[in-house]
Amino acid sequence: MEINDQDPLLPYLPNPSRYGNMEFRRCGKSGLDLPMISLGLWHNFGHSDDFKNGRTILRTAFDLGITHFDLANNYGPPYGSAEENFGRIFRKDFRSLRDELLISSKAGWDMWPGPYGNFGSKKYLVASLDQSLKRMGLDYVDIFYHHRPDPDTPLEETMGALDLIVRQGKALYVGISQYSAADSAKASQILKDLGTPCLIHQPRYSMMDRWVEDGLLDTLESEGIGAIAFSPLEQGVLTDKYLNGFPEDSRAVRDGRYLDTGKITPDLLAKVKRLNGLARDRGQSLAQMAIAWLMKDKRITSVLVGVSRAEQLQDNVNSLKKRDFTASELEEIEKILA
Repeated sequence: MEINDQDPLLPYLPNPSRYGNMEFRRCGKSGLDLPMISLGLWHNFGHSDDFKNGRTILRTAFDLGITHFDLANNYGPPYGSAEENFGRIFRKDFRSLRDELLISSKAGWDMWPGPYGNFGSKKYLVASLDQSLKRMGLDYVDIFYHHRPDPDTPLEETMGALDLIVRQGKALYVGISQYSAADSAKASQILKDLGTPCLIHQPRYSMMDRWVEDGLLDTLESEGIGAIAFSPLEQGVLTDKYLNGFPEDSRAVRDGRYLDTGKITPDLLAKVKRLNGLARDRGQSLAQMAIAWLMKDKRITSVLVGVSRAEQLQDNVNSLKKRDFTASELEEIEKILA
């Protein structure tokens, strides 16, 4: 599919065959299907980024059947700006398509000064979602997450806030992110008792970051909770982007907050080069193989990708064409990563 190059001054005309480009999976024990590739707006949608590029990315994503756009209160920079820019694009291009979209947001990290702008209190979560809805120009989000565990607020209060938000009509479903297996089970039981089941968990997960395999995926399956993996490419490490150094326009050079270049050691690069060779042998890019490796597990409902160019979305979606692995390929991956 060609990148959507419609004049941004003209009304957006979505690709009529968009749903033929995408596969969907049922999210846990719910009635909701998610596209197997979802788009995260963590990067490249802040006020310091190119608005036209962000708009092209969103248009292209929807044209490829990516119906799920994932945000958070503090995405930017500055905080809130990704939601503001998404709201501008939504009003221009997607308002008439609202019922075809899944829009999610989150709260849990620091957002404003003082004791009420962080973590998991009812005051913070309710206020944050009110602000997010205003920034995006929405009446509700489809999914609202608690973005990270709060060690100092009772889990009953945090889950009670999520239940309240659904009852207020501000979110259709709720989820959690980065919770341990034990805390996920506790949160799920509290929400079930309140009558608002936990729909989904958003963990960091990639071939190089496997903590979810130590009980979390089993817990989610037994609780009937879906899973959407973020950072599937390890902030670009699981691509061919850094095989020959760090390009000047790369995020690693522009913003070291999200990728510590000092951690990309010769040993790590050697592993990535071997993985890249295996991907080529499979007829895929390394990024495609990394996404396919996640999607081979049916407990993963969707993989959340972030892109800086619309062209990368087609590459990501093409990973769905070849997500079966032979036993020898899986064994080789484990040998490389050992």
